[in-house]
Amino acid sequence: MQYSTLGSSGLEVSRICLGTMTWGTQNDQQDANQQIDYALDKGINFFDTAEMYSIPPNAESYGKTEAIIGNWLAANPSRRNELILATKMAGSGLAYIREGSDISGDTVIQAVDDSLKRLQTDYIDLYQLHWPNRTSPHFGKHWPGKISISDVDSASESVQMLDILQAIDTCIKQGKIRHWGLSNETPWGINQYLRLSEQQSLPRPVSIQNEFNLLHSKDWPYLIENCVHEEVAYLPWSPLAGGVLSGKYLNNARPVGSRWTLVQRNGLFRDTEFTQAATREYVAIAEKQQITPAQLALAWCNQVDGVSSTIIGATSLAQLSEDMQAFELVLSDETLADINDVMRRYPVPF
Repeated sequence: MQYSTLGSSGLEVSRICLGTMTWGTQNDQQDANQQIDYALDKGINFFDTAEMYSIPPNAESYGKTEAIIGNWLAANPSRRNELILATKMAGSGLAYIREGSDISGDTVIQAVDDSLKRLQTDYIDLYQLHWPNRTSPHFGKHWPGKISISDVDSASESVQMLDILQAIDTCIKQGKIRHWGLSNETPWGINQYLRLSEQQSLPRPVSIQNEFNLLHSKDWPYLIENCVHEEVAYLPWSPLAGGVLSGKYLNNARPVGSRWTLVQRNGLFRDTEFTQAATREYVAIAEKQQITPAQLALAWCNQVDGVSSTIIGATSLAQLSEDMQAFELVLSDETLADINDVMRRYPVPF
């Protein structure tokens, strides 16, 4: 297993981060226990979850994944220091989580305490803001006209950010969290937090996780360059684009029990004719190299300059094993050229 430094934190994290959002809906406690044990045995020390998991998010599934991880930690208390555990607090928009309120200093304190109880631990290694209070240009909202950037009051947004930072500082001083990071953010959001943390002598964000994959590479190079030079670890989530890059959803296939058979909070916005066309070509490249389509997509993500650790998820040990093997692959110049040719023809498939 290879490891990277998590931004400015000094923590050494595995290049594979095990995502857990299926635990509680598609996977039960036994499945999760097996995945945690298997991952640790293979050298993975980085685990990512969120209070809003499992997915798809709803009032019934809220907190289930953290509780499952907490059950494992309670049964294995001596192994807590083997895990670098990351979780996230939800932003506004979900009525069943703090009545849909914005992230604020007060809600940070509340959310951290609630996560600690579910996780049955005294501290969280990396605490993240799942999405900003302003509308985030993610989940298919990156096209011009989808959001109104100029309607955001940057001054009031910065006041909110400072309030959040001060609460995070309180939690760090209390030993409840060690480091903090962002999710579904932009260069402006990253840099505002960096500026405020420097001005007010408050903790810097050490990481950001955004969607990044062969079908959605908009963070390269501008946001990732920002991360590299500011020592903010870049953590791709959904490196398989919601599973489509595995090839299993080609030709409108919907395998029993797969994620796309479940109700999606944001709809199947990744399922377009261009996504299907690009995926067919990536599948062909993988077949040419005698690897699986998922392994091609993950190996590509791992080799992108500036990527610190890639968040993967699996509903079975077989899937997890297959995906982990991708991080041992070195894609040839010919394969990368083939990939680049497809990316040029399908730069923004969804």
